[in-house]
Amino acid sequence: MKGTPVANLDLPKMAIRSRKVKILATLGPASREPAMIGRLLEAGADAFRVNMSHGDHATHAETIAAIRAAEKEFGRPIAILCDLQGPKLRVGTFKEGRAVIRHGSHFTLDRNPEPGDETRVCLPHPELFGILRKGQRLLIDDGKLRLKVITADADSILCSAEVGGMISDRKGVNVPDAVVPVPALTEKDRRDLAFAIQHGADWIALSFVQRPEDVAEARRLMGGRGASGVALVAKIEKPAAVDRLDEIIELSDGIMVARGDLGVELNPEDVPPLQKRIVEATRRSGKPVIVATQMLESMIESPAPTRAEVSDVANAVYDGADAVMLSAETASGAWPIEAVTIMDRIAAKVESDPGYHARIHFTDVRPDDTTADALAEACAQIARTVTVTGIIVFTLSGSTARRVARERPPVPVLLLTPSLTTARRSALLWGAHAVTTRDIGSFEEMIGKGKRMALRQGFGSAGSKLIALAGVPFGTPGSTNLLHVVTLAGDELKRHGG
Repeated sequence: MKGTPVANLDLPKMAIRSRKVKILATLGPASREPAMIGRLLEAGADAFRVNMSHGDHATHAETIAAIRAAEKEFGRPIAILCDLQGPKLRVGTFKEGRAVIRHGSHFTLDRNPEPGDETRVCLPHPELFGILRKGQRLLIDDGKLRLKVITADADSILCSAEVGGMISDRKGVNVPDAVVPVPALTEKDRRDLAFAIQHGADWIALSFVQRPEDVAEARRLMGGRGASGVALVAKIEKPAAVDRLDEIIELSDGIMVARGDLGVELNPEDVPPLQKRIVEATRRSGKPVIVATQMLESMIESPAPTRAEVSDVANAVYDGADAVMLSAETASGAWPIEAVTIMDRIAAKVESDPGYHARIHFTDVRPDDTTADALAEACAQIARTVTVTGIIVFTLSGSTARRVARERPPVPVLLLTPSLTTARRSALLWGAHAVTTRDIGSFEEMIGKGKRMALRQGFGSAGSKLIALAGVPFGTPGSTNLLHVVTLAGDELKRHGG
């Protein structure tokens, strides 16, 4: 296996976590200082999100450098996800800075750049005027105001106010009933994408995905699948994306269930079953799936969550999501450490529930007809039949680890790789704990290294059994063809040089 290991990432400052679901914490004004990043890691964070919608490149560069410094200090690969803003549809301005749209009144969106009033406002997005039809909805300010189209032509859209209220300058507009003919990547996104790749981001989150073509375009800008060394997450936040979900999953490296915008454009009661459908579909593909937005929203201001929020996080863990995400709770909230701590406690409690594994296996993952998939399924079956303390996976690209994680085995996965890129990406993969190691040239070296690392990382003690999974010949991606059950000896570290 070939790759570039990083010094000391096989000597973690903290004990390996037993928790399998990962915690993705957003960094911002409340949390981007180096000392706070370290405290978030100690509290339970596994990966960090950098929101490109806020801040400038200089600030983001400092944040990324602080994460990498923490990675070196803690001796653990950390994933960095840069979340692109995507296009934002907004109304223009008002004469008084705001206006009141009366319930049931008529209101017009037009192309006149003059400041608006209670009867009209400019909509500076000409592409919308040609697609809207009678009966379609326009949602303003995250759905606080709801308009229904009466007539639309090339210059104006006459609406009735189904839900009126206060509207102010440059409030956002959602169009749930049509595919909006705007690219998912704006000029700002293209600059942010280039910045993220240049500064070593591990994952890019693509916003405003409506069609598979949106993901394909991002891939093209990234140089093709894997060319930039950065993985791509498609955010499912538009109803149009749901209609072509399988195609979008196929083109992506992972999926984020962005429930905030989904909850604006759909009826609230539609979001929970859709969340489960997206998680299940992504799990079947063997790719990571992140559940995001408003998970512990009250903790932006409160040191404790509501009981409903606790249940929300728990349900995502029971569904088998790879990761759960904190947004403003850690980026700008008053209690970032507490938010990570309680999320860690919720996940740990769920995973200790005797019914947990039965629930996550409600999803039938149906592995593909390959040797690697068959062996990954066999690993999980052996782990459920024989008392083993972990699964050791030797991998260069990470595909073997993803196959094993798809099966949601009852024991953690120790991922050994010479690729720092692979190790970092795995910080968002269910149950995976990555260690960078030097190249391995033989079966005997593989087994010796695996047993030594398992002992050092706390995956067992003398007499413990583990499953080892790898491909021979080494260094050939996709060649997984070997499964071996090993027993740890008490003097393993001494015999193999510590």
